[in-house]
Amino acid sequence: MPRRRLGAPGTLNLGVVAVALGVTALDALTKAWARHALAQRPVHLVGPLWLRLHYNTGVSFSVASSGPLVVTVVTALVAVAVVVVGLRARRGWPTVGFGLLIGGGVANLVDRLAATPHAVTDFVAVSSFPVFNVADAAITVGFVVLAVVALRGGTLAAR
Repeated sequence: MPRRRLGAPGTLNLGVVAVALGVTALDALTKAWARHALAQRPVHLVGPLWLRLHYNTGVSFSVASSGPLVVTVVTALVAVAVVVVGLRARRGWPTVGFGLLIGGGVANLVDRLAATPHAVTDFVAVSSFPVFNVADAAITVGFVVLAVVALRGGTLAAR
């Protein structure tokens, strides 16, 4: 029986990596812009939509904001597990879902580790909904995509 190397064609889904890198880059750019442009005052866009600078020590949507170290460690462990499964994602929608999920997770983790104090930059505010960022939106959409694929009976990862 031939051995398969980790980098052998067909074993890793590089589409997941491409989507994740795109999300991570877009998130970093928008957070850098928000820290600069929104430092003095929020900006009203339309209706209930505002751009308002907020630093979040919790996870997505300000959940568990009391323990940033624990949140960082748990987030890193979850991210590693998602990456391990995601890099073997089936082509198509699972690639998009895992790419969004991984990219959003990595982007928030990098932002949290780079910031002092360790917090994530959020800036999109819609009415009374918690303030969020591009990475949070990517994580949410990625999860929904994967849930829809799974609920429709699709397979998420290659065997």
